[in-house]
Amino acid sequence: MGTRRLSVAVVPARHRKFRHPGTSMYRMRLFAVRHARAYEWFYKRFESSIVALDPLLRRIGYGRIEKPVAVAEKLVKGLLFDCQMCGQCVLSSTGMSCPMNCPKNLRNGPCGGVRADGNCEVKPWMRCVWVEAWDGAARMRTGLDRIVVEQPPVDRSLEGSSSWLRVAREIAEVRRQVTAATDPGKLVIARVFRRARIIEPAAAPLAAEPKSALADQAVAEKTSVYEAGAPARVDPPSKGNPAA
Repeated sequence: MGTRRLSVAVVPARHRKFRHPGTSMYRMRLFAVRHARAYEWFYKRFESSIVALDPLLRRIGYGRIEKPVAVAEKLVKGLLFDCQMCGQCVLSSTGMSCPMNCPKNLRNGPCGGVRADGNCEVKPWMRCVWVEAWDGAARMRTGLDRIVVEQPPVDRSLEGSSSWLRVAREIAEVRRQVTAATDPGKLVIARVFRRARIIEPAAAPLAAEPKSALADQAVAEKTSVYEAGAPARVDPPSKGNPAA
């Protein structure tokens, strides 16, 4: 009597750090997409509530409450969307499918490697984040209008900070008609991605950021290529190449 061979799918070691389809977090991501319309309704009202609290938040100090709010946001959004806390949340523009769950962190649509079954080329067992995003957007009232708006690149210095507080600051600043930014780079991004800023204020922030909202590593390393008020540095030509 012959023996039967069973084929077992083995997830490569390089993929094990990501959410496997069998995990509860992955199932919650799919649940959020399927119920994107309900989440859209709730988020609009939640955003209005946060913005309405701006006078109180400014009185307390955004810097003081940044850490505890970020912890609460990570807990809530991590449970609902498997949020990666990029600090520039665009869930309402991506069908409630977090684009930071894409292995390539693509913010403006899928790559060219999406498989025929709609799965990811890097994680073949996972549904492409952007396939899910279009599915979720189609279920929302304004999803298909929002998902085609080009989003700016992620500012890594904002990772781990609260998008909720950032939205409150940004919308409140617009209402106070404060349009100038202390960082010229942020002003350029906001102008180039003007439409994205209108629908996702946290995606291209202009308001002053408290130090507690900035990633320690990025601040320490001064990753910005331009610093307001700093003189331009010109490196002397090397001895081996005078024309450099």
